[in-house]
Amino acid sequence: MKLIISKKNTLKLVLFLTFLVSSLSFGQNKNFKVTLDAGHGAHDFGAVYNGHVEKNIALAVVLKVGKLLEANSKVDVTYTRKTDVFIDLVERANIANRADANVFVSIHCNANRNTAAFGTETYVMGMNKVASNLEAAKKENSVITLEKDYKRKYEGFDPNSPETMIGLTLMQEEYLENSISLASKIENSFDGLGKKLRGGGVKQAPFMVLHKAYMPRVLVEMGFISNYTEGNLLDSEDGQNEIARAIANAIISYKNEYYGNGGAETAETIPSQRSVENNSSAPAEIKKPVVKQDSSNVIFKVQIAASGRKMDLNPRNFKGLRNISMDYDDNLYKYMYGETSDYGESMRLVDEAKAKGYDSAFLIAFKNGKKISVQEAIKL
Repeated sequence: MKLIISKKNTLKLVLFLTFLVSSLSFGQNKNFKVTLDAGHGAHDFGAVYNGHVEKNIALAVVLKVGKLLEANSKVDVTYTRKTDVFIDLVERANIANRADANVFVSIHCNANRNTAAFGTETYVMGMNKVASNLEAAKKENSVITLEKDYKRKYEGFDPNSPETMIGLTLMQEEYLENSISLASKIENSFDGLGKKLRGGGVKQAPFMVLHKAYMPRVLVEMGFISNYTEGNLLDSEDGQNEIARAIANAIISYKNEYYGNGGAETAETIPSQRSVENNSSAPAEIKKPVVKQDSSNVIFKVQIAASGRKMDLNPRNFKGLRNISMDYDDNLYKYMYGETSDYGESMRLVDEAKAKGYDSAFLIAFKNGKKISVQEAIKL
């Protein structure tokens, strides 16, 4: 029997195959991208106390975090360094920018002449004038004096006066909210380990390594190597594995909240959980999460931009996107696309915004007009 295919059907088949290939290609490019930065390197030792060297500990933890993240097929990882080399601060940010990373995480150890000091801190880029925050930035920014031609490269910036960066931070306000969210998740993970969160954990300071990274970015101070007990823990295999797992799980939690989980689990499922899941006596039925139908007071929107400048909500100002709303908060105009009470529909809106070029678009949620976390909204 001879199969006859009309020109019309042939055209339909070609269009379908083209769509299928495009969809597959698009799907392959949707991985969540993380750039990990191990502080210091080579002749820049960082802090050194009691035989503990910051550059070595930072690198060891970064490699462990990366290994955990790379086990997730939905995550791509790039590194500013994987060996004991020196990388300029601005180049570390450039590596993240070239990778088109969704988040940038710089990992360090803290130190203080007061050897009793201990605990974790996670910083976001900002100009909080708390003396201790500025001192932390001053210490990390002083690394630029080890770079070649640093006076020309960082013209106008004095590493001994972090406040010289105040005029340079406004252009990156749109990443602040997401940076705080990621930093909070990291500190919450540390809290789960029983670690002390100094000053509440999340802080703002003008770190040069964060300044030029154009995505949500944080700098993690894992603890004080100047503290005898904490230094020993940071320089131990068990201590590093524990910290790496906490950071990796926080990154995955951030990914799941803002980019969807795609069925992914945490960076490393706790062994006791795995044994229950693999137990043949466990029920075969997979329970789906229960979503309450009465969710009319919960809505999702997609935040696409934040700026100190007020703009007309005309589609031409937002790459053709319609249904734009605006909110003024923390001296910023925040622009949001779409509005729906359906989570599945909200993720489609996120994809639409990103397809229009808003790569850092993310989901936000409200209940009765008050902002809540996306995870809480999904439960409701």
